[in-house]
Amino acid sequence: MPVIAPMPATRPTRVPSQRDGAGQPASAENAVAAGTTVDHLTETYRAHYRSLLGLAALLLDDTASCEDVVQEAFIRVHSARKRVRDPEKTLAYLRQTVVNLSRSALRRRILGLKLLSKPMPDMASAEEGAYDQLERDSLIKAMKGLQRRQREVLVLRYFADMTEAQVAETLGISLGSVKAYGSRGIAALRIAMEAAA
Repeated sequence: MPVIAPMPATRPTRVPSQRDGAGQPASAENAVAAGTTVDHLTETYRAHYRSLLGLAALLLDDTASCEDVVQEAFIRVHSARKRVRDPEKTLAYLRQTVVNLSRSALRRRILGLKLLSKPMPDMASAEEGAYDQLERDSLIKAMKGLQRRQREVLVLRYFADMTEAQVAETLGISLGSVKAYGSRGIAALRIAMEAAA
């Protein structure tokens, strides 16, 4: 059985046609380097983690993203370590992976900022929104304190925007009753809202 000598790292990975003992062509996998070993990758991690973190920090703005990018770069190179023919190029692969992952992170971030809805110029401030919410809560509480018919008339008249005739028809009461319940309900609401303020 012929012995195949390992090829130097500087030579191309193309293997001349050779035959093994059974007369079959020798596979290229046997003749080329096995790629970066796990031990070499671990050494590279220990020696260059901080420098790769610094590279990511130049491209990204927060430490958590930088750490994520560098960790992901090591995971990806580890998964593809057999394709790194020259172990001396492991660091170069890692640097390129860090740059590519940083670009992707920035793209996602920019896209997220573009998709965020922008507040309208006339949007109420947080204080105004809180005050409006308190007023609504007070109004709802005051409405719950009204008599049932007064509440029904006011809701249909002012919230459902019905005419007095439509309210009368909906509730099955006279137009005069709608007016009476409505005026008494508004008076009771006014008193309740002033007491709450």
